[in-house]
Amino acid sequence: MPKLKTHKATAKRIKQRGSKSLKRRHAFGDHFLGKRSTKRKRQLRKNEAVSSANMKNVRRSLGLK
Repeated sequence: MPKLKTHKATAKRIKQRGSKSLKRRHAFGDHFLGKRSTKRKRQLRKNEAVSSANMKNVRRSLGLK
């Protein structure tokens, strides 16, 4: 079986933590923020773990086991 290539767009957006979980940024936190509450904008700044439903596909696209 040939080697899998890393999907570079995914690699730029998702990083692996020391505990082997994957972290990502929240969506919708870049622009059009005037209509959002301060609480919502503050929550969007934080990182979040990749959901378990997406974990298999994301790890494959990053070239991880």
